Amino acid sequence: MTSTRESTTATGARLAEVYRSAGWWTGERLADRFARLVDAGPDRLALVDDRGTRLTRAELWREAGGFAADLQEVGVREGESVLIYLPNTAAWQIGFLGALRLGAIPATLPLTTDATTLSYIVGLIGARAIVAPRISRSRSTGDWALASARATGRSVGLAVLEADGQLSWSRVEGSVEEPGIPEGVAHVMFTSSTTGMPKAVMHTEDTLATVNRAFSDRFGVSEDTPIFMPSPLGHSVGAWHGGRLSLWTGATLVLQEHWDPAHGIELVEEHQCVFSAAATPFLKDIMDVPWERDRPKLASLRIFLCGGAPVPPSLLEDAAEQAPHTFVTVLWGMTEGAGTTCVPGGDRAKLTSSAGTPLPDLELTILDPDPGGSGELAIRGPQVFIGYLGQDELYRSLVTPEGFFKTGDLATIDADGYLHLTGRLKDLIIRGGVNISPVPIEDAIAAHPAVRRVAVIGSPDERLGERICAVIVPNGTAPTLEELNDWLSERGLSPRKLPEVLVCVQEMPVTAAGKIRKIDLQRQLEA
Repeated sequence: MTSTRESTTATGARLAEVYRSAGWWTGERLADRFARLVDAGPDRLALVDDRGTRLTRAELWREAGGFAADLQEVGVREGESVLIYLPNTAAWQIGFLGALRLGAIPATLPLTTDATTLSYIVGLIGARAIVAPRISRSRSTGDWALASARATGRSVGLAVLEADGQLSWSRVEGSVEEPGIPEGVAHVMFTSSTTGMPKAVMHTEDTLATVNRAFSDRFGVSEDTPIFMPSPLGHSVGAWHGGRLSLWTGATLVLQEHWDPAHGIELVEEHQCVFSAAATPFLKDIMDVPWERDRPKLASLRIFLCGGAPVPPSLLEDAAEQAPHTFVTVLWGMTEGAGTTCVPGGDRAKLTSSAGTPLPDLELTILDPDPGGSGELAIRGPQVFIGYLGQDELYRSLVTPEGFFKTGDLATIDADGYLHLTGRLKDLIIRGGVNISPVPIEDAIAAHPAVRRVAVIGSPDERLGERICAVIVPNGTAPTLEELNDWLSERGLSPRKLPEVLVCVQEMPVTAAGKIRKIDLQRQLEA
């Protein structure tokens, strides 16, 4: 009998050959591609940050070469991992490209990561070098990185980013072991897990390039379309649609270090940015900036991909009014593989009611659909990751015999191929034996003028198992439960979906992508 491991390996090999034959997988290294762009236009602007740094392609290439030499000096070899734990500044892109030039494997982590998780990841990936800021938002991240390096017992190079933007290198002595990441992996990203510790998502040059090629083709991203990136570069959205996409296309990358929506609007205007991708809170904050009605917001920005957290239809309608020159679409995707969007000129009703259509060659299927067509969404394609580092069994458990990856999202696919998300498998509220998706309730509540953010979760109940609990961050004076439900009822929300409990909080626990961590929210409320 064929084992699950053998079956998964055989299916993966067969699909890889299909993707190579179709031209999706070429084996081209991102560093080699950017090197050609440097030769073609060395003086073109490659990178701008809001600390005042401006680098041409030739300057970025030279700075990255210096960083690669530093990595070699502290003992990093080709195929070994370099943990980049930096803010959205020029140093991030220099470090990332430097690792690529050396042939090392960048592992990129958001600065919101805590000390315990940082230590876990350093050990998991067998980091040969760590790059971290001295201080980040009053947190001693440089000290955390040093402690994490020492705890491994390995020889680890440590680079600390000082306040003046310079890197201070040191070396923690220890054993020298073989690389712990499989051959062929080009980038390790991290995604949240129900166990509390992140999963390490492994991508190849080919899976990553497929995403960059597909998005640049769909939205016309080229060397002439500056990219605005306020999303953390340590998260997959920032890394894929900012750091990597700018190197892949040659577009100028404009970075914002600390999020401030008014300043973000100024950066877009100053640098005439054309493309951006960010989580829902970024778009919401921009729409909440006072609007001069005779002047469209984000006038130069042609494309804004919005994802990570659910995007309420009311927010898309606000964006259409305040930023009429910008095509704002839901971006559905995950660190394991992207994704779906709507396209300019498409069905307007689909824009606000769906997550769009898949990128070329990304296959979607619904597993075990109910009578309404809703079931678990699974994906297969040349942009899907190749496994979780150190969690082979988990990876195999989530891949079907046909090679589809189970996403954990509940969805339907309509006759036109548009994806409609209906919830998460583990987010369902089970009230009296009836499954209730929080998504339509959250969308309805998000449109209330006194609600800034909302999450709908299950509140434990002895009789029914769970009741519907709405947790909101108020925008001004919060409504009472009765006032909220009257408002929702007037707008057609079904009585069986009306919240039974209302909780107001000052802020939500969120991931680096802006997605509300409902597990942490549940724990906070229980405490």
